[in-house]
Amino acid sequence: MYRTHTCDELRMDHVGQTVSLCGWLQASRDFGGMTFIDLRDRYGITQLVFDVEQDRELCERARRLGREFVLRATGLVRERSNKNPNRNTGDVEIEVQSLDVLNPSKVPHFTIADKTDGGDDLRMKYRYLDLRREPVQQNLIFRSQLALETRKYLSDKHFVEVETPFLIKSTPEGARDFVVPSRMNPGQFYALPQSPQTFKQILMVAGLDRYFQIVKCFRDEDLRADRQPEFTQIDCEMSFVTQEDILQTFEGLTKHLFQSTLGVELPDFPRMSYDEAMQRYGSDKPDLRFGMEFVELNDLAQNKGFSVFDQAELVVGICASGQADQYSNKDIKKLTEWMQRPQIGAKGLVYVKFNADGSVKSSVGKFYGEEDLRAWGERFGAQAGDMLLILSGETEKTRKQLNELRLEMGRRMGLLKAGDFKPLWVVDFPLLEWDEDSGRFHAMHHPFTAPKKADVERMLTGDHDTMKSLRADAYDLVINGSEIGGGSIRIHDRELQSRNFDLLGFSKEEAEAQFGFLLGAFEYGAPPHGGIAFGFDRLCAVLNGQSSIRDFIAFPKNNQGRDVMIDAPAPVASEQLDELRIDLQTEEEVG
Repeated sequence: MYRTHTCDELRMDHVGQTVSLCGWLQASRDFGGMTFIDLRDRYGITQLVFDVEQDRELCERARRLGREFVLRATGLVRERSNKNPNRNTGDVEIEVQSLDVLNPSKVPHFTIADKTDGGDDLRMKYRYLDLRREPVQQNLIFRSQLALETRKYLSDKHFVEVETPFLIKSTPEGARDFVVPSRMNPGQFYALPQSPQTFKQILMVAGLDRYFQIVKCFRDEDLRADRQPEFTQIDCEMSFVTQEDILQTFEGLTKHLFQSTLGVELPDFPRMSYDEAMQRYGSDKPDLRFGMEFVELNDLAQNKGFSVFDQAELVVGICASGQADQYSNKDIKKLTEWMQRPQIGAKGLVYVKFNADGSVKSSVGKFYGEEDLRAWGERFGAQAGDMLLILSGETEKTRKQLNELRLEMGRRMGLLKAGDFKPLWVVDFPLLEWDEDSGRFHAMHHPFTAPKKADVERMLTGDHDTMKSLRADAYDLVINGSEIGGGSIRIHDRELQSRNFDLLGFSKEEAEAQFGFLLGAFEYGAPPHGGIAFGFDRLCAVLNGQSSIRDFIAFPKNNQGRDVMIDAPAPVASEQLDELRIDLQTEEEVG
């Protein structure tokens, strides 16, 4: 037996017992006659004591040990004279009688502690060292608990866990696929799934009724902090259900996960239509932890001689409470420049300050009298000390820009409180989006989303303009401004699904080649069905108040999609390429 206890297990009840511990050397302290070592394992830290008067040779050995040496220590549990109230084992220590070095260690490239001096790239290269740090280990333990609680809840609701294939067919919709060449079928390729969408629908046709899977998915797209080329979903599908059934079931799952992992009781989730969310917040995933809702000013601000407003489709703003005295002209200029960055693209920013002394000041004061500005303030519900921030331009673009400003002001004003969770269902999305560049419709969610029942007939018989107003039986779960999950009621009728493929620009031949198996299945008694998928990595991050999903993934990729620890992707041997019938030509050879 290597160990009798873990490094977080010993308490005063163990005093007088002889025990064995194993772990890594976290830190050592030499005080001449005595040497102390903090021994760390996954569970915690215990202090080891080496007394030169008890065993000089053992004490000398302990002094020569380095950080991250793997040790086995056996000794007597005794009460500490100087207790550490910040450590679970802080009342006791081990008077070491024998010590084994199970493995020495090189000096780590960064400090293995809660707060490390290693940058992201260095930590990712030596991820096996980074994973020894308690915060990262706790993230992975939390992830494991969340997965177990998910399975427990869904199993109790009669869901069946079914694995779907990773080697599938490439499809033209959505993000780019990762493709895998087939050696046994030269010139042909599998794709890694962006989602198990069609397979879970097939499972409903097969009569499984309730399916789930905690599943890896893959998208070959540009990355950022909350995206990875491979990610995990809680993927679910149900038969004989309406949208209401699905919202109730997965609101229940979300409440269960918050309660079981954080001890947080969530209230019933409010619901908001897509159109309302865009009008009030400029986003289909609004952060409801603070107000600052959009207020439109077209009728009050236009036709007053200020051409910027007069020529705009939309004049809209937010009220930043208590900020009039906090922003000087210099601060306003910096905020305007922040809005003018290419990532946001605003042309300018108008402000109105309702000062504490009762005066009103605005960057457009020469175009609008005090009476006009006070009318604006009244519409916003502004009080003395408040500041209005106003944008104008094309409706969709201006709302998106103001959303960025609202979130930034929320951050600056300290309104994004940690531990405050505001969930929301966003419903009634548009079914289709028209893209001017490609000259065709795109699915707002995916090609299998059903229209609202009231819109089915218009979808089958309507013209081009009618298609733009079709509503989807789709829904997203949003928490604190992050999209946690999304889903829809699916089309289960071949004629309606074929019509949707027509609208999305598929020829009959293309639709049959890509999705003939699904269309064929619909002819054999497909039940009404629908589902949802939660972003599991993102859910872990949001529950822990973090913006990046990387520290909840054991071995994440960097912003270039590389695993810098194993140095992947990497070239393969020419023999492998020959077997796969792949000829990699250089640019010079192609030229």
